[in-house]
Amino acid sequence: MSSIERSGIPSVFIIFEDQDKVWEEACRLNGVPNIRRVWGSRHIPGPEDVPTWIDDLMDALVRPLTDVEKNPPEWKVENPRYIFEGALLEAIDFFNQETPIPQLYNNAPVMKFTDGLPIVPPTEELVEKMLKGTSHKPDEIITYQADRRLGDRVQQMGSSGIKGDPVHFMPMRRTATVEKIATIGVMAGCKPEYMPVLLAIAEAGGGCGDGRGGGAYCISGPIAKEIGMNFDTNVLGGTNRANRSIGRAAELMWKCLGENIPNVTNAGVWGNSLNNCFPENDDALPEGWATLREEFDFGKDESCIVPIHMGFSVRNTEFMPGGYRELQKSGHGGIARRLGVKGIQGPHNFMEYFIDHLWADGEGGKTFFLLPEMARDMKAYGFNTKDDVYEWLYKKSFMTMKEYRTHQSPDVWTNGWRSIEPTSGKPWLELPEDYMVPAVADPFMNCIIVTGGGEEMALWTGGRGRESAVGIDAWR
Repeated sequence: MSSIERSGIPSVFIIFEDQDKVWEEACRLNGVPNIRRVWGSRHIPGPEDVPTWIDDLMDALVRPLTDVEKNPPEWKVENPRYIFEGALLEAIDFFNQETPIPQLYNNAPVMKFTDGLPIVPPTEELVEKMLKGTSHKPDEIITYQADRRLGDRVQQMGSSGIKGDPVHFMPMRRTATVEKIATIGVMAGCKPEYMPVLLAIAEAGGGCGDGRGGGAYCISGPIAKEIGMNFDTNVLGGTNRANRSIGRAAELMWKCLGENIPNVTNAGVWGNSLNNCFPENDDALPEGWATLREEFDFGKDESCIVPIHMGFSVRNTEFMPGGYRELQKSGHGGIARRLGVKGIQGPHNFMEYFIDHLWADGEGGKTFFLLPEMARDMKAYGFNTKDDVYEWLYKKSFMTMKEYRTHQSPDVWTNGWRSIEPTSGKPWLELPEDYMVPAVADPFMNCIIVTGGGEEMALWTGGRGRESAVGIDAWR
């Protein structure tokens, strides 16, 4: 819309009143701070809603531009240096400043510098010590160390994705220096040896992604052991310093660099703070199963991070304690009954237990967190490689058009079912009800991460882009 407006074609946004401030900030960032907009309703049916704003819309389209609209003031994003000098208690007070937000109910305040939790005040001495964890200079701008594009598609919103170009942190499109990342590392409680990981996370967008947060990062490679990450029980929990503090640093990047402010720069409905960092357990991979970094075309001796979208779509397999063991050991329990293998000892493909509803609430690739024992059982069952599992999942994802038309997201990406379905070459609207379509466009949009330990349970979450891994070693 901003490109259309700047090219001279009159444009007017139809938005919701409660998101007006967010829209205003987005317009400012896109160079059209005075673009016109009208308010539609979230709940009034269309035929009743349109008459309430259509006259204002038409007027906004044809009314001559004002001088301010023709010559918007230049706007620059502030990006100051915040490293405190003074007494410790003064520093704690400084970084715990709050700012009331009029757009929030009761003028609820948000933290000016942090995520709302206590932080380590970033003194000059601590930041200098943190910078010893990398060979990169403090004033070096965070740039792409390799291309992050797939054809013409940019892999990070707000940035070019081209090697050597600066990374922009959403939603404010700030840039950052190595020193800023070190400062955030201090605040989050990180050690200097974590710096290459922190800088790789910064290259990946720093917990911001598209500006709504809720990400996680899987570390694949030797550096996970070097910095003492937890590979075992409670791998997503808060008891290991490396796992937890690196994840929190990503959250602080979103706040300090992206400037996450609810209902001002961030329109995320529920919000979440699920920025986790956890390692892949190479040693637990069955023979023939590739490491995550090898799947992303890194060498086995290299290290990388893989951003994982967690959000609210994380699910578990709902296995009661011991249920998985009953299935694999002797074919007993509810899982065995559902799979029709009662009394038959394993190995069994436990994914059959939940495959029928895997895509019930959303299409696209899924990321699976498998405990080592479960990965071994999948290999014993006959999945000799991860690719075998991906292919099986792809085949199982097919459903009839009758079922597919009851899903919501295809309404958008099929352009209201008027675009062309790639396999048949026909418009989606013309396909018969018994035509079969996959819920995941490509088998390798799915992902398997082997990690953790303890009682048998698998997790899965939606959303995965195979081209999104970021190398760590370039930041050493």
